[in-house]
Amino acid sequence: MAAAKPGTGSAYTGTARDPNREYLDGGKTDKVTLPATIPANRFWSFTVYSNQTRSMLETDQKLAGLDSTLPNFAMNADGSATVWFGPTAPAGQEENGCRPCRGRDVLLRLYGPLEPWFDKSWRPDDLEEVK
Repeated sequence: MAAAKPGTGSAYTGTARDPNREYLDGGKTDKVTLPATIPANRFWSFTVYSNQTRSMLETDQKLAGLDSTLPNFAMNADGSATVWFGPTAPAGQEENGCRPCRGRDVLLRLYGPLEPWFDKSWRPDDLEEVK
């Protein structure tokens, strides 16, 4: 039950802080890019949680996150995926945006994680604050 087997189960990673070790702020806009060839046999998702209640954040969107199964999510031309967290996503990137409105924790899930996840040859980029 605890043994990792590529292509099955799920793998999670998350953060409540930016690369400068500052807590994420829902009033700011951050982005993260998942490099091409995302190692998920089934799909991947981001979910945003309150850093006070540990519950999914209420937003004006239908979901407290987004995932690769959404029909309007736009992959980048090179096969990578960029996700925007904050009050607004850049023009043309609205379908790739998640609009939490206060403190947050971001959790990435890979469903059916593949070998590059386990051998650490693939990893998501760090969250980056967008000025």
